[in-house]
Amino acid sequence: MGIFSNCLFLSLLFVVLQFGFTTIFVAAFPLAPLLALLNNIIEIRLDAYKFVTQWRRPLPSQAKDIGIWYGILEGIGILSVITNAFVIAITSDFIPRLVYAYKYGPCAGQGRAGERCMVGYVNASLSIFRVEDFENKSEPRTNGSDLFGSPIKYCRYRDYREPPDSTEPYSYTLQFWHVLAARLAFIIVFEHLVFTIKTLIAYLIPDLPKDLRDRMRREKYLIQEMMYEAELERLQRERNEKRKGHVHHNEWP
Repeated sequence: MGIFSNCLFLSLLFVVLQFGFTTIFVAAFPLAPLLALLNNIIEIRLDAYKFVTQWRRPLPSQAKDIGIWYGILEGIGILSVITNAFVIAITSDFIPRLVYAYKYGPCAGQGRAGERCMVGYVNASLSIFRVEDFENKSEPRTNGSDLFGSPIKYCRYRDYREPPDSTEPYSYTLQFWHVLAARLAFIIVFEHLVFTIKTLIAYLIPDLPKDLRDRMRREKYLIQEMMYEAELERLQRERNEKRKGHVHHNEWP
């Protein structure tokens, strides 16, 4: 029996690991669910082949559910929602583009976003760095005069920082804090939206149908009522026996 339990544990462990990798990193690798589906189809067909041709009268074992694995899957689902929210908000260009379109682009303050509203986005997403500010060990080997004919004084990099000629050079700009606030707001909204949809689906599609649940409650109520009636009859019978014994004792000379 221990061998079969160990085999079942390994099978469930493989499924849970696959579910975890598929859901947690789905935003980074969207092809993972399709590959998991194909793998599970092959696994089901192989298990069916083994049941039909390789095993002889496999002994079934009754179990109420999968036990602690329910809690593990629930925890992985919550972790996957949080992880995907951070991946989408931090690694993608979705949030900075929206912030630029509604706050800094040509359509700022108009409440709309389109291709025309994204004019100048690349220039706004790049900061200026002065080549002279490189440290001695990190400065480039050449100043670019061999390629462009004149030395390069400034270069651009992707960030939201003040230019070197400002009062606080290379400090974060106001646009950076707007983008950061939008990222955090997106994470909160995304998590609450997913959990709300999950709760709604769980309510609309319960584990037990409503009529079956009502029938089980009805049967439980009838069983309790029968137990109460049987207990009441037993108490009444004992009381009657005590009364008869008490009367018989009084009639004894």
